[in-house]
Amino acid sequence: MKPNRIGPWIAIALGALYFLLPLIGTFEFSLRMRRGEYSFDAYQVVLADPRFQSSVAYSALLAVATIVIGILLILPTAYWIRLKLPRLAPVVEFITLMPLIIPPIVLVFGYLRFYNSSSFLPMTGNVRATDLLLTFGYVVLSLPYMYRAIDTGLRAIDVRTLTEAAESLGASRATILFRVILPNVRSAVLSGAFLTFAIVIGEFVLGSLLNRPVFASYMQLVGANRAYEPAALAIIAFVVTWGCMGLIQVFGRARYMARAEKG
Repeated sequence: MKPNRIGPWIAIALGALYFLLPLIGTFEFSLRMRRGEYSFDAYQVVLADPRFQSSVAYSALLAVATIVIGILLILPTAYWIRLKLPRLAPVVEFITLMPLIIPPIVLVFGYLRFYNSSSFLPMTGNVRATDLLLTFGYVVLSLPYMYRAIDTGLRAIDVRTLTEAAESLGASRATILFRVILPNVRSAVLSGAFLTFAIVIGEFVLGSLLNRPVFASYMQLVGANRAYEPAALAIIAFVVTWGCMGLIQVFGRARYMARAEKG
């Protein structure tokens, strides 16, 4: 190995140790529930807990709803800006960055202030309305990731040419958007969707303060009362998150290979 390549490999090794050692320690601790031997008892207890199952199902349902609403909101917006209003792109990009600047605690206290039971729109007084409010909050938190993923996909295709070709065949705007543009940015949309799913599964502040049974609240509850189960939950959450990241890489690579074959 050449001397000028040793430095980067050392940095990679140190970074891997920095991230992997705590993970390995957490996994090893999660296996010690049975005294004197390793076992997966903590994982069995967690997976068999009805509260775990209901919280995961609830957060997954909210994640799917967030993804659908986010796509329906961001795809037409990013498409129209790319096609007709390119001068507004910096403004929209700045707006979509706001959730990274404003803490979620500020957002949820604003919700509690304007949508409480004594306000004009008492959404927090009803369970379904609160679920809807929480979903909208997740849509806001996912804006920076979903918008940039879709915008990157639109940058990689010739939006104007595809639109003009579809219009010459008599296609409507909705047909162009969902049957011409969307298939061409499918991998970008999926990347944003997986990122959104990971964000919703791990988000704690909104779900906790709105008093909804999200997965992160269940993790906090178990962490305050158990010893080995929280470590098992941490590993499960890690697997889910990195599973989403891996799917992003898979779909991104599939798109790259498809383009290479066409080229």
